[in-house]
Amino acid sequence: MLPSRTSQVASAPAAERPCGPSGTAYVRTTLYFGLTRPIGKVSEGQWQAFLREKVTPRFPDGLTVWEADGQWRRPDGRISRERAKVLLLVHNEAPAVRAAIAAIIADYKRGFQQESVLWETAPVCAAF
Repeated sequence: MLPSRTSQVASAPAAERPCGPSGTAYVRTTLYFGLTRPIGKVSEGQWQAFLREKVTPRFPDGLTVWEADGQWRRPDGRISRERAKVLLLVHNEAPAVRAAIAAIIADYKRGFQQESVLWETAPVCAAF
């Protein structure tokens, strides 16, 4: 009988594990939510409600949020600036997680009349 993948990983020397002896492989996803709406801005209360109702139920194990200033070049060549909320998630790679992130993006775009939500994902090593 061949050893299971779990026992192979557990018995691998620390130097061969990509995250070393104390780290675990995860995925880090960072999402950037613009706060300017076609009319007005997303208020702090609206953001907190979105976080509480749409994000936390999907990622109850933890998340980090901070404020940022963003800018981009518009089609007419002018620079636009906007306040944003940045959401950092460290999670396992799984279809259900990808679906949860896509749902958060769709909810925000629909709820706050946004054209887009910038997101990025990268493999990371982490220890909690």
